[in-house]
Amino acid sequence: MQRRSRLLVGVGLLLVVAVGAFLTSPQWLLSRLDWLAADPLRFGAALVALALVRPFLAWPTTLLAVVAGYGWGFRGLPVALALIALTSVPPFLLARRSADGGRLATAGARAVDATGDLRGVIVSRLLPAPSDVVSVGAGLSGVPLRAFVVGTAIGELPWAVAGVVAGRSIDRVLREGLGSVIQPELIAAAGLAALLLLAGPAYRHVRDRPAGLD
Repeated sequence: MQRRSRLLVGVGLLLVVAVGAFLTSPQWLLSRLDWLAADPLRFGAALVALALVRPFLAWPTTLLAVVAGYGWGFRGLPVALALIALTSVPPFLLARRSADGGRLATAGARAVDATGDLRGVIVSRLLPAPSDVVSVGAGLSGVPLRAFVVGTAIGELPWAVAGVVAGRSIDRVLREGLGSVIQPELIAAAGLAALLLLAGPAYRHVRDRPAGLD
């Protein structure tokens, strides 16, 4: 009964997020950045508020970097990374609390055991997967909160840099949308970095595999 209740709560939350994402758009916020940036205090408060509500709207975390880049340029990169880590925590905690030891959670835990908590989060962040999906996966896999936050800040660095750069030329983002922030070359480079990080654990897994399984 408890498992069924958790499932119903999870489905309800997903529906709320889906409706919120459908009824709202980041473009509305991006078109008002001039007004927000006119007052530094207002801009900072709006950026923090955006980080807090973003998970409930299912907006990309890159949006935080775009906004920070618009207001502060490259000086906003550390703030963007901190807020990206912060805004990723709610779905992570929700998933960790909902973990019931099912197949998905077990598979995730095995993957984390093979790669290590921190390395596993970094690799998952380097891959071009939706941020909240990665957060939920880490929560289900039993990753410690500290490793999750640090790994998120490190793994999101390429995407945050791209967002900050895009924020400095916001007109293109307004014309083409947030999808224009991430270029194919960056995806390829981040994917290569993820593969390099996995090389060591993969080698050890093959080396330590019992000979009878060859």
